[in-house]
Amino acid sequence: MVNWSPPPETVKKRSPWVQVVGHAGNFQTDSDGRLLKKYCESEQQCFLQLMSDSLRPFVPGYYGVTQRDEQDYNLMDDLLADFDSPCIMDCKMGSRTYLEEELKKARECPQPRKDMYEKMIAVDPEAPTEEERLQQAVLKTRYMQWRETLSSTATLGFRIEGIKKSDGTCNTNFKRTKCKDEVVQALEDFVDNNMLILRSYQQRLQELRDILEKSDFFKAHEVVGSSLLFVHDVTGKAGIWMIDFGKTVPMTPPLTLDHRSPWLEGNREDGYLWGLDNFIDILTTMLQEK
Repeated sequence: MVNWSPPPETVKKRSPWVQVVGHAGNFQTDSDGRLLKKYCESEQQCFLQLMSDSLRPFVPGYYGVTQRDEQDYNLMDDLLADFDSPCIMDCKMGSRTYLEEELKKARECPQPRKDMYEKMIAVDPEAPTEEERLQQAVLKTRYMQWRETLSSTATLGFRIEGIKKSDGTCNTNFKRTKCKDEVVQALEDFVDNNMLILRSYQQRLQELRDILEKSDFFKAHEVVGSSLLFVHDVTGKAGIWMIDFGKTVPMTPPLTLDHRSPWLEGNREDGYLWGLDNFIDILTTMLQEK
């Protein structure tokens, strides 16, 4: 077996993508096609279980904790290492991207936040109430729940976070991409209307759904804020992996989730499979219409 180390230029090309999806400073690349992600205990615990779960082929390989410059990192496969100038899409899955515990904590210590007010008006200057305008601040609970109503998270159970094309251009302007037609347009642009790649993605998502419905890990965890990473290149190679498990938390046995039921506070349903069903239906319709 030959170990191939990507040249420094390849790492530089990937750096903008890392920044685009909101993880600037959280990642470092290793010399052997692996990725160092800033240590998160809950993510570590998820990976340890996933390595022996049926979902193993759909997540990055995990190699434990390593340290660099006195900082701990989770060491995992660099999913881009085997692609040539890849096109990349990050899709946040589920009907909400905040944990129930986050809502509870925010209610217990209600602190109006200026940074969230500024984020809100940057997207919609008309969104704040009169009181919020006077304070120039919003509560975290208000911001979190408002944020979900803007995008397809609320309408379809997933949302596009960002797309990076092979020419290096990045687009994260999907905060208000809400209806199905807008999602279809973004997907067509992502694959450059290549139906072979689109079909590869559809088949991969169908395989993932079959495994998720049988996975012991999945039924016993609330999966929030997790993404699907879509990657393809000019050779036609394509793949999809589940990433980001920092907000994936276990249920108290023997409780389980079906991941399709509507979320009502207290039931901890995350809508992951509802979103995946909708995603597969959209791709299937796109393929039928071509």
